[in-house]
Amino acid sequence: MSNLPPIANQTTVNTLRFLSVEAIQKAKSGHPGLPMGAAPMALALWSTMKHNPANPDWKDRDRFILSAGHGSALLYSMLHVFGYDMTIEDLKAFRQYNSKTAGHPEYDHTPGVEITTGPLGQGIANAVGMAWAENYLAARFNKPEVKLVDHYTYALCGDGCLQEGVALEAISLAGTLKLGKLVLLYDSNNITIEGNTEISFTEDVRGKFVACDWHVQYVEDGNDMEAIAKALEAAKAVTDKPSLIEIKTVIGFGAPKQGTAAVHGSPLGDEGIAEAKATLGWPHGESFYVPQEVKDAAAKWQAAAKESETAWQGKAAQYKNIFPADWQAWEDWHSNKLPENFCNLEANFGELFEGAIATRASSEKVLQILSKKVPQLIGGSADLAPSTLSLMKDRGSYSAATPTGSNLHFGIREHAMTAIANGFAAHGGLRPYVAGFFVFCDYMKPAMRLAALMGLPAIYIMTHDSIGVGEDGPTHQPIEQLAALRSIPGFWVYRPADTRETAASWIMALSRNDGPTALVLSRQNLPLLPGSGEGAYKGAYVLVDGVNPATGEPDVLLMASGSEVELIYNAQAVLKEQGVHARVISVPSMEVFESQCCEYKESVMPKAVRARLAVEAASPFGWHKYTGLDGAVISVEGFGASAPAGELFKAYGFTVDNVVAKTKELL
Repeated sequence: MSNLPPIANQTTVNTLRFLSVEAIQKAKSGHPGLPMGAAPMALALWSTMKHNPANPDWKDRDRFILSAGHGSALLYSMLHVFGYDMTIEDLKAFRQYNSKTAGHPEYDHTPGVEITTGPLGQGIANAVGMAWAENYLAARFNKPEVKLVDHYTYALCGDGCLQEGVALEAISLAGTLKLGKLVLLYDSNNITIEGNTEISFTEDVRGKFVACDWHVQYVEDGNDMEAIAKALEAAKAVTDKPSLIEIKTVIGFGAPKQGTAAVHGSPLGDEGIAEAKATLGWPHGESFYVPQEVKDAAAKWQAAAKESETAWQGKAAQYKNIFPADWQAWEDWHSNKLPENFCNLEANFGELFEGAIATRASSEKVLQILSKKVPQLIGGSADLAPSTLSLMKDRGSYSAATPTGSNLHFGIREHAMTAIANGFAAHGGLRPYVAGFFVFCDYMKPAMRLAALMGLPAIYIMTHDSIGVGEDGPTHQPIEQLAALRSIPGFWVYRPADTRETAASWIMALSRNDGPTALVLSRQNLPLLPGSGEGAYKGAYVLVDGVNPATGEPDVLLMASGSEVELIYNAQAVLKEQGVHARVISVPSMEVFESQCCEYKESVMPKAVRARLAVEAASPFGWHKYTGLDGAVISVEGFGASAPAGELFKAYGFTVDNVVAKTKELL
């Protein structure tokens, strides 16, 4: 195999196969089919890919995404053979508690894993995001004298990935964007869990990719690493289109039941492994065996890999010397550095704090200031920028012809948009945001959940936040979506009440580096409330206090988020005239409030005050932990209706009179 490094040989292929199936056998669960069939293509790729196991975070490394994440045993075996921090003992702990070798690859858990892929198809969209990020950063930082950014993004997918809608959304967009440094290897074995793909997937896959403006190749023998390597080189030679390489494989190659669904997701068994070893000419009876010749070839490959990074470090030093300002920007972008005094609302956004406007409009005004202060901010919407008000006005639009534009146009592809944002965030160097109508987060949630699982700092601008959407009716009026997002571990939801809280929400989202944040914004105008603002940094705070002189405590706690804060603010004034001492609490973010110390939470919501009323134009789910057994919630128990927003709020009980009446009932 003259065109491949010495590590890419049949002995290494079989080493990878049997490390994988033996790890699966020891765990008594896993998916041996993909590792046995796809090991040659993975080895052909990894042996020629630009990466350095000694530094898995090297910024200009090629990225590899295993979209078919159930084949994780192969990825872990590759990591071990190529010299990453992955021991034989780690392989033996496959799928066990606290091991590096989880059932599906986990970002920021296993060195060498670029992103978490579990649900099929999302990995393809993640790869589009990483390739897009590479292209954008290259356009921003590369100079004729020095290329600081010059790497490829590779993904390995299977038949199942290509059946998911998110994959086609991303594939279509990648072709439009002409992402020439994106290469997708398709493990084409015609088998899914239920059997042969002829029962559900008979389309012309290559024809579909051609129609989406991809460069397409076919390798008829998945064991021919030389042919795969040639196809990879041909793919890299095409710079104006992403590339698909369909590689025809046999699932579970060499196993007794190869080519059938039986080898997809069940261990081979000791007898099955023994038969596979005999079939493939593997004489080593010892489990988890790595021949010395593989270790020697890997050591030589690792030395060459280190030289690749050393050469890049030389480029970086040259770049730093010639372009010191751009180098500082490069460093700042990759460290998520924010401007000094960033959290001072008045200093940064005081000019915005006047008048009554929708919080989506407040967000737009804040975004224009942020676009100048945070140059690594990049984002767009699912064809809704005029409604979500999510366009940065002075930053241009990205296209294949204008790769320096910071406004991204995803088309009507909410799921892919959100998974692509995960790719941007995991790639590094950029702070992505995406935007859409809040009700459509149902299309986005699978990727939102993975962002939270990975701790990626993606930002979601979610507008049209309640029945206030009005005439568009119940299909467009979010009800249960707040509760759904609040239920995701590690996910922050901010629903601001006015412009000051909106600015504070943006600051909190951008200051966060360990997880995603949704900004849930109104369509209807909301007034600027006296005393609002920096209290939002703590998730909930006292906006107006009323203390009964006889008890030293409020008679009742009124709490709300977003547009309903104005409602309880006005109700407090009426109650005061009637001798009721109410405390108004704005709760823009339950998650952030829960992270505060017990003393602070007690100071806002004292346990001694059991009369509590929460008001939110959405499902009440989640509020009862604050209202308790003696409290109540004014909420939306069913779906919305089609009518002007003002009429709907009145019909559903979101009025000052109803808040006052409910409060008196509690007392």
